[in-house]
Formats: sequence, C-alpha cells, structure tokens
Amino acid sequence: MSVLHETIPGTDVYGPGTFIDDKVLPVPEDAKRVFEFLASQTPGFTKNKAAWDTVHFEGQAKPMIPGPIKSAVTSSALHAMAGLVANEILELRDGKAVSESSVTVDTDHAGLWLGSVFTTYIDGLDISAWGRSGKMGSLFPRDYERGVFQVARLIGRQKTLESMGIDATVKFEKPQQYYNYIQEHIIQWSPDELEMHNVRHGLCGSICYSPEGWRETEMGKRLNSHPLINFAEQTYAKPTPSVPLAKDLSDRRPLAGIKVLEMVRIIAGPQIGVTLASYGADVIRVNCSRLVDLNVLQLVLNAGKRTIDLDITKPEDMARLQELLADVDIFIQGFRMESLKRKGLGLVNLLEMAAKRNKGIIYVDENAYGPDGPFHARPGWQQIGDAASGSSYVIGRSQGYEEGKSALPPLPVSDMITGIVGALAAMMAVRDRAIKGGSYHVTSSLVAADAISLDQEVGLYPLDVVEDTAKRLDFPDTTPDQYVSEVLVSVVNGWKKALPGYLDEDSKLMTTFEGGFWAHQTIMKPVARLGDEDSTARWTSPPVPHCHHSRSATWL
Repeated sequence: MSVLHETIPGTDVYGPGTFIDDKVLPVPEDAKRVFEFLASQTPGFTKNKAAWDTVHFEGQAKPMIPGPIKSAVTSSALHAMAGLVANEILELRDGKAVSESSVTVDTDHAGLWLGSVFTTYIDGLDISAWGRSGKMGSLFPRDYERGVFQVARLIGRQKTLESMGIDATVKFEKPQQYYNYIQEHIIQWSPDELEMHNVRHGLCGSICYSPEGWRETEMGKRLNSHPLINFAEQTYAKPTPSVPLAKDLSDRRPLAGIKVLEMVRIIAGPQIGVTLASYGADVIRVNCSRLVDLNVLQLVLNAGKRTIDLDITKPEDMARLQELLADVDIFIQGFRMESLKRKGLGLVNLLEMAAKRNKGIIYVDENAYGPDGPFHARPGWQQIGDAASGSSYVIGRSQGYEEGKSALPPLPVSDMITGIVGALAAMMAVRDRAIKGGSYHVTSSLVAADAISLDQEVGLYPLDVVEDTAKRLDFPDTTPDQYVSEVLVSVVNGWKKALPGYLDEDSKLMTTFEGGFWAHQTIMKPVARLGDEDSTARWTSPPVPHCHHSRSATWL
C-alpha cells in the first residue's frame, strides 16, 4: 500500500465491529489508498503497479458527505477502477498501452455523484424547484408511482401491512401519523419475529444489525466469502470463442459496439446500465408499464439509453424480448435472484442461448444479498442493504441515538455503489471475453456495497470530523423516521449552499442536452476522465422516459 493506514476499535463510538481512522488522510490521498486496497483484493483486476500509477485523484481534502462512512472515498476508488479497465479495453482494441494512458477522478465529483439522481435541471429549474412548483407530475407521460402507499414507506406495500394484521387503508393528514400508526403495531414484534415473518411471506425487511452482528450471521459469512467485484467465467457452459471488440467506429468510447439489455427498476440496476452507456454501450431498457417505479429517476438514469415497453407475460412481447436477446452482449436483471428463471430468462437459459449462437454472454444479477446463501433470493432495496450491513446502525450511533435507534445514510449509497460495482465487473468480463471467449456471471449486491465502507481497511471518520463536516456544510441531523428522499434532498440543498458553483447548470461537473424529450436538460457528467478525451465516458443522447421508443426498436 502506498500509505500506512491504522484504525482503532470504534465499539464505544459507532458500535461493535467498527473501526475508526487513527489518522485522517486528505480525501484524494485516502481514495488512492482504498483504490490500491480494492485493486489488490479483486480477482481479475490488474496487479500491475505501473498501471495503478496511471490513476490520479484530485479534490478537496475534507469530506463533504455527512456521517462517518467514507462513501465518497469508496466511490472514487471504484470509478477509478472502471476507468483503468476502460483503458485496458482500449489497449485491446486500439493497441495503445495502458501505461501510456491515464485516469483522473475528482473525489468531490465522486461524492456528489452519489446524490446525482436529484441534481438534474429541466428548463432551468432544479428538481427541488419543480417539486415546490407542484408541477412535477407534468414531466412524466405515465404515472409509474401509482399504488405506492404513504404508509408503505417504512416497511413495504399493502401486502406487507395486511400480512401483519395492519389496516393499510387508514388515512391521516401528516406523514408522522403514518409512522406512529405503524410503529404502534410493529413494536409488539421482536426483531427476529419480524425477520422470520418476512422470510416466510417472501417480503422485504431486515433487522438493523451492527456491523459485527451482520458479519456473524450465516448470510453475512457467505457474502463475505465473495469479492466485492464479483464476476466469473461460467466454465461449465459450452465453450465459445473470443469476441473481438468493434474497430473503426466513429464512436471511440471503449464499449462502442457492445449491446446491453436491462430489465431493472429503481436505482441500482439502472445505474449499471447508465454507466455502461456512458462508456459507449448501446443500452436498451425494458420496462413494463404495469409495474410501479419512481418517476423522478427517469430524469437521470435513462441517459444514453433507449426504452421500450414489454410485458413478458404476453407471448408476443416475450418473443420480441427473445429477438433482442439473440444478439445481446450483456443482460442486466434487477429482480429477485432466480425469479426470471421461471420465465426462461435465468442464467442457465441464457448460457444455453449463448452456446447455440456460439457467442458468449455476460449475465448481470443485481440483488440485495449476494450470489448465494440462505437469503440470496430474498427481495430488497437500498434501505434493506443499509439495515442489514450495519450502515443504518452506524449512522444512528453517529447521530447520538441510543441502542435500538438507527437512521438512513444520507445518500442512496448502496444503490449507487452497487451500480458502479456491477458496471465495473461487466467491463472486466467484456475484456476477458475479448481475450479468451466464454460466458460470464456478475453479481452486484446492495449489502456488499454497504459493507465495503465498514471494512477495517477502509475505516470510519472520527466523531470530530463528522461534527466538522456537518457544521461546515450546515447539514441538519438525520432522524430515524426520515425517508430516503427527505434525507437526500437536505444533503443536496446543503451542497448547493456550502459548495457554490458545484451543482450549478454551468458547472464543469454538469452536461446539458438540447432538444430531448425534456427539452433543455442538465445532468451530472460521468466521474472518471480518461487521458483521451474522445474515449472518455459521456452520454451522446439525453435521458428519455420509460417505454419511450417503439417496441420494434432494435440494436444500433
């Protein structure tokens, strides 16, 4: 390692299984250290120190995200790894040695990126202004948020409430009343009773473990046996030849010519695809207009993509999906692990398809708990990962709450980190498939994405640094009853006040599109910058709504 890193046990501060930095490094220096740690621990990632030295970090010395978790450092390291793999792909395609290339990551940019889903501008107004105007709904041609209960914010939808004997039809005037109403019922259950109830009924939910508590569970042990960037060649499948990278294209980005099909929802899965699109991949996103999603996310997470409406319960729509799959390079699915197997879209199904066409496929599973173990097929989203991993526990302790009270991390970190991890692993698989052929399986999990920043080798900020960050950026305290969007908005607003210019429309970190569906729109740029500007990640088309293109849309 380039920098000596020591921690002290944080049991009395942040709880069992936590580790606090003995000496706090400047963020760019710390990002370089964590980059080298992750690079050394990742199977298949280059161990060539000369290649590592082509990676550079810049940015402010002090952290700019509330709380003790060093999510900006982890984000920076992973984006740098993706940039280095991009240069390896370019070396295979164009012959320019990685040692002659470079990757630059602005750690401030990597931190802000964690909240980028709420930083877009439409016709000069940011999302907060659109929300205050009462006209947010006018931005979307379809209402994908129908059926989302206000009471369901805490523990799930109507099915969850009714399975616990809770009336989901009650009406209150204020959100706090809903929280209090649900709490009156669930406080009668022990954590273990709630956990087993959810497992039995196939529902989401998790005990808010301490980091040590999670690591001691059977599921925690199984997840910890896998690397964070988790991809592997499926050697049991029929061998397929190497797949040359497309040459002589006008698009010089490293993934130009790679075809990606995604069936995903919310943030983590779409973030994998939007990252691959920024590196040049042709991404088609499949939505079903019957399924609920969060409208606001379309404004950022559909950049560089085309989107179509297919309902795979209909034979004609399944046939159309199979036509697209026939030539796909990367398939991303964000539903429950193995749930698509019943529809003939599981890993083994697509490996068989790849064998028949004699061209390997990269199958990406984005899920909550990882590739195997007793919980691997359970559903989950960001807050589940935060609770299971110990992140919510640590945030609660950092806010001074007593044992048993946890709070959400300030940003959708597990979603965003799961996205960059999944994209990085898929890019490594593209590289390996170009060299030796074969098909590959990628798993990127929310709990693993949270757990990496609680690792002793990463460390946590001491309380005095946490307090200084909150004071410098005027961040309000996070309370246990806050929903993710409430916390996220307060952090983004703090950035806009304390970091003037960073998130303005004309910021160097932003890019603007004209003439798209949302007319004049600005979104945050991809994080990693390559030495070759023509090859650097960027989107060449603006975001579009779900189900925007014709179902007959085909590969470019």
